[in-house]
Amino acid sequence: MTADVTLQRAIKIPFMRRYDPSALVMFGIVFSLSLLIIAFPIIIFWLSFRVGRPIDPAATYSFAHYIKVFSDPFAFKVLLNTLGFSLTTLVVSLSFGLPCAWLVERTNLPGKPILYTLMTIGLLLPGFATAMGWLFLMHPRIGLVNAVLKSLLGLDFPVFNITSIIGMGWVEGLSLAPVAFIMTAAVFRAMDPSLEESAEMSGAPFHTIARRVTLPLAWPGILAAGIYIFTIGFAAFDVPAIIGWSNRIFTFSTYMVTQLSPDDGLPQYGPATALSTFVIALAGGLSWWYGRLQTRAHRYQVVTGKGYRPRLLELGKYKLWAWLFLAAYFLLSKLIPLLIVIWASLLPYFQPPSAEAIAMMTLKHFNSLPWGLVLEGLKNTTILVFLTPTVTLICAIAFSWVVLRSKLPGRSLFDFVAFLPHAIPNIVFGIGVLLFALYVMRGVAPIFGTIWILLIVFVVGRLSYATRMTNSTMIQIHKDLEESAQMSGASTGTVIRRVVAPLLGPTLIYAWLWIALITFRELTLAVILTTRDNMTLPVVVWSLWVASGFGQAAALTLILLVMMIPIVCLYWWVARKMSFGANR
Repeated sequence: MTADVTLQRAIKIPFMRRYDPSALVMFGIVFSLSLLIIAFPIIIFWLSFRVGRPIDPAATYSFAHYIKVFSDPFAFKVLLNTLGFSLTTLVVSLSFGLPCAWLVERTNLPGKPILYTLMTIGLLLPGFATAMGWLFLMHPRIGLVNAVLKSLLGLDFPVFNITSIIGMGWVEGLSLAPVAFIMTAAVFRAMDPSLEESAEMSGAPFHTIARRVTLPLAWPGILAAGIYIFTIGFAAFDVPAIIGWSNRIFTFSTYMVTQLSPDDGLPQYGPATALSTFVIALAGGLSWWYGRLQTRAHRYQVVTGKGYRPRLLELGKYKLWAWLFLAAYFLLSKLIPLLIVIWASLLPYFQPPSAEAIAMMTLKHFNSLPWGLVLEGLKNTTILVFLTPTVTLICAIAFSWVVLRSKLPGRSLFDFVAFLPHAIPNIVFGIGVLLFALYVMRGVAPIFGTIWILLIVFVVGRLSYATRMTNSTMIQIHKDLEESAQMSGASTGTVIRRVVAPLLGPTLIYAWLWIALITFRELTLAVILTTRDNMTLPVVVWSLWVASGFGQAAALTLILLVMMIPIVCLYWWVARKMSFGANR
C-alpha cells in the first residue's frame, strides 16, 4: 500500500481515487485555522495564571491575577457597569426591534420593503458615528438639547445626561435594534396564527393575546436575539469609548484597552487575561443556556402542514401610529445624530443653531485633518476591506466542504470551532491574537504592528457568519452534481471551482459585501491591535476624538460614511436581487 493511498483512507475523502492536492489544501486550511482559533483563548487562560514576565523562565503560576482583579473595587465596578450597560442595551434594542419585526411580519403595514432597507442599512452605520451625535446632543455641558432647555427654562443644571451607563445603553440599544429586528422577524413570519385566532374567538383582547400567546410562542427566537445582543453589549467598545471614556465611565472593553495600553507603565496582561477568562466563562454559560433551550424547541413547534396559513392583522386607523413609531425610531437612532455630526463638523466649536452659528460655518476641520495619517489609514482599510472577506470566504468554503462533504471522523468539531468567535466576544479574541503575536510568533513571524495581525483577527471574527452562510447554501446543493463531475475525472479543486462556487455565487457575493462593510467600520477589534504603522480609518477617528479634536473626528466620520455609500448601495442591490430570486 502506497503512502498516498494510506493518507487517502485516513482522511476518507469521497471519490478520491488518486492524490488530490485540493482536498488536502482545504483540510490543511481547516485544521490550521482551527488550531489558531483554539490557541487564542488557551493563551489567555495560560497567561491569567502566570505571574511575572510571560517569557521569563522564572515566572510562576498562581491565582494572583484573579485575586487582584476581583478584590479591586474599580474592576468590580467595571463589571457592574458592563452588566448595567448590556442590560440597558438589551431592553432598548428589543423595545424597538420586536415591535418593528411584528409590524412587518404580522400586520398589513404598507411600505414594508422600505423598513427592511432602512433596518439593514442602519445596522451597517458605525456605532461611533451615532455616539458622537448623541454626545453633542445631550452632553451635560455642551449638549444641544441641554443648552436649549437651560436657556428656555432658566435652569443651571442639565436636564439630560447621556454620559451615564443608562445613556450609553440607550445609544447602543438604538444601534442594535436592527439586530433584534432581523433575528425575530423570521420567528413572527413562521408562526401559525391559529392559536392567536382561537384566543381572539374566545374574546381575549389584543394585549392579552400578545402577552399570553404571541410572545410565549416567539420566546426561543427572542431569547436567541437577547443572548446575542447581550454578548455584543458586553464587548462593545465604540459607544462606551466615545461617551464614557472622558467621564471615567468604563465597561469591559474600554477597561481592557486601558490595561493593555496604559498611559503610564507597562501593559497589565495578567489582570486583563484574568478578566477575559471570566468573560469567556460567562459567554460559555450563555451559549449553554441557549443550547438547552434548543433541545426543548419542540415545545414551541406550532407551524403545521396544510393547516398553516399566515394571516396579517389589519391595522386600520393604527397604520399612522405604526409609522409614527417607526419614524421616531429612525429619527432618534440615525437621522438626528448624523445631522448633529454634520453640524459639529462645520463649526469651529460646537454651539446651538443660530444665525451667528450659520455665519461661522467653515470647512476648517476638513482642511486641517492630518491627511498623511488619514491616507495611511485609508490605504490599510482598503487592503483589509478587500482581503478580509476574500480570505474569510475561502476559509468558510473549506470548513463547509470538510464538515458537509468529507467523511473525516469528528468533522463536526470543526463546525463548532468555526462558531467559537460568535460565542466568545470578539474583543477577547483580539486580546488572544495580541498575546499570540507578542509571545508565540515573536521569534517566528513578527506580525505585531503590521496589517497582517488585523487581517488575522478580522478573519477569525467573521468566520462564524461566513460559515453559517456557506453551510446553509451548500446543504441545498445536491451531492449528485459533485459526484457526477468526480466520476468524470474532475478533481476536488475543479468541482469546487466549476460546480460548487458558481452555485454558491449569489451567497458569496452577498456575504462578501456584508463582511467588507463590517470591516470598513470596525473599531472594537482594531483598536487594541493598532500601532502607528497599521492604523485604519476608524482608529484614526478614535485617535482624533481622544486628542479632543471633536470637530476633526466629526469631519472624518462624515468622509468615512460617504466612502461607505457605494458599497452599501451595491449590497442593497444584491440583497434585493437575491430576495427577488428567492420569491420567484
